[in-house]
Amino acid sequence: MRRLLLLSLLSVLPIMSAETQQLPPLIPREILFGNPERASPQLSPDGRMLAYLAPHNGVLNVWVRTVGKQDDRVITDDRKRGIRIYFWQPDSRHIIYLQDQNGDENWRVYQTSVETKQTRDLTPFERVQARIVAVDPDIPDRMLVALNNRDPRLHDVYRVDLTTGKLELDTQNPGDVSDWVADNALRVRAAQVLLPDGSTEIRIRDDERSPWRAFLKWGPDESFGGIAGFTRDNKRIWLISSVNANAARLLEVDLANGQQRVIAEDPQYDVSGILVHPRKRTLEAVSFVRARLEWQILDRGLEPDFAALRKVRDGDITIASRDLDDRTWIVTYVVDDGPVYWYAYDRRTRRAQLLFSNNSKLERYKLAKMQPISFKARDGMTIYGYLTLPVGVEPRNLPTVLLVHGGPWSRDTWGYNPMVQWLANRGYAVLQVNFRGSTGYGKAYLNAGDREWAGKMHDDLIDGKNWLVKQGIADPKRVAIMGGSYGGYATLVGLAFTPDEFAAGVDIVGPSNLVTLLQSIPPYWVPMKALFSKRMGSDEEFLKSRSPLFRAHQIKKPLLIGQGANDPRVKQAESDQIVEALRKANIPVEYIVYTDEGHGFARPENRLHFYAKAEEFLAKHLGGRFEPMGEIKGHSGVIK
Repeated sequence: MRRLLLLSLLSVLPIMSAETQQLPPLIPREILFGNPERASPQLSPDGRMLAYLAPHNGVLNVWVRTVGKQDDRVITDDRKRGIRIYFWQPDSRHIIYLQDQNGDENWRVYQTSVETKQTRDLTPFERVQARIVAVDPDIPDRMLVALNNRDPRLHDVYRVDLTTGKLELDTQNPGDVSDWVADNALRVRAAQVLLPDGSTEIRIRDDERSPWRAFLKWGPDESFGGIAGFTRDNKRIWLISSVNANAARLLEVDLANGQQRVIAEDPQYDVSGILVHPRKRTLEAVSFVRARLEWQILDRGLEPDFAALRKVRDGDITIASRDLDDRTWIVTYVVDDGPVYWYAYDRRTRRAQLLFSNNSKLERYKLAKMQPISFKARDGMTIYGYLTLPVGVEPRNLPTVLLVHGGPWSRDTWGYNPMVQWLANRGYAVLQVNFRGSTGYGKAYLNAGDREWAGKMHDDLIDGKNWLVKQGIADPKRVAIMGGSYGGYATLVGLAFTPDEFAAGVDIVGPSNLVTLLQSIPPYWVPMKALFSKRMGSDEEFLKSRSPLFRAHQIKKPLLIGQGANDPRVKQAESDQIVEALRKANIPVEYIVYTDEGHGFARPENRLHFYAKAEEFLAKHLGGRFEPMGEIKGHSGVIK
């Protein structure tokens, strides 16, 4: 493999422009898009073992080591897709992980013994999606799991005996519950419901035998929110809500009388997360994602710890894991121009020791810095985002990629991003715009995107591109648009609705027809249909007017499409139909379907194949440099 990478580097095509001659060495795609060396470390509840993800026979699996020793060993045996979601069972003797089949998102829950390495399928059902509801450190042999095996539209809650594997129905879905929340005694006490008008209702019950009662309700114009947890005594809840505020705040709400207390708030930015003591179950800190991740410390006893951690490395800090006694933390440091680092932090000595990074090979290369930016949209609204400029060249008249995030109810954040670094390393300026409708900036920002797919949401992208051109950074004739999911849709919109704005487009699993998209959503998304109608629109003619499929004939710039054959969110038909329309109109399009993927590309072989194709595509149409494809074994891509 190393020889192949070396040969690939040596065989790079001659660099033609003066601007690319100053760029640092090419970072091989294998480093950027292959498996991480290690990732996602988690400390066992008793603090004696460390688990992490790492390749085994080329596939991500769970490894463990004894803390203080170098006895690393693999304990799972996934042979194809790779494990990405796992956690410790509270007994510290088993690992629980989730896996689907070829990207269908019908997750199953597996249990692996650390000692024997034996794995058991706890939810052995075909075409059924499992969701973890709760585990509890004081009840190590039980777990709550939600399954849609009775009705594909609805998830009922089951109590799993982790010793015998027996499943027992705990709480049946009455027909409208989208999320369940358990208290600190592993009892299902709260339900979140999406009502037909798009409103949200929180229902509460006193215990498993008590009737449900409507407790809180908010309208469809509020930010996304919900219950973040129960207080230690199970008498109150922590609620993230934007009611009576612009941005979502953290509230403590008394379940007996409904009295509310504001714990943390920001006038512009939504609360993004909370930190809770693993055994005491007390609230310790609240996070906000502003330009970067920031913490508001609530428990003053943690202030010396965070002060010590800030001195270790300049990066955004999160507490990835901790033992029940709270003596050791596993701390994540995210930087913008290097790999992700994990440290073991001893609270008694306030010393941090590096465990590993996700990709030490990145340290050999010069990565680009990511800058928070803002600009005024054409209607005067301030729009936020990030700009990454290639290293070693003057930021003037650069080929540029407008990289659009998915969701759209999501946002781009600061930090290492392999796609951004790949593009910058190839010589492109990379602009990421958190267009209106993106989350995290309060409900006014979110609601400004209602019914604006291919409208003002797209205007924000064009305004961002034009802002970069006015700065003299972007060459207006060499700007491509690229993204996945909603970002793929935005790519299609960019080429079909504004055919002269971009030089090329790369669409990954993007919908082309909003009508058929909504008709084909997974059955368990049905409770969210009112929300889609509110945010996207409901009238069929209106949705068609915002669908690139019906303007495919206007596309005149090169387009590359990548699609997962098993995508449950954006079906393959979404890509098939626009490719068919383009070819009927004799408009060229490159189309690749990955037969064992879903909504995005999980297998590194498929990532390496698609981004090799995309790299050549962008180089051809924007003039950046590229690493020749070479041989990529094991990918499932079918060029259609």
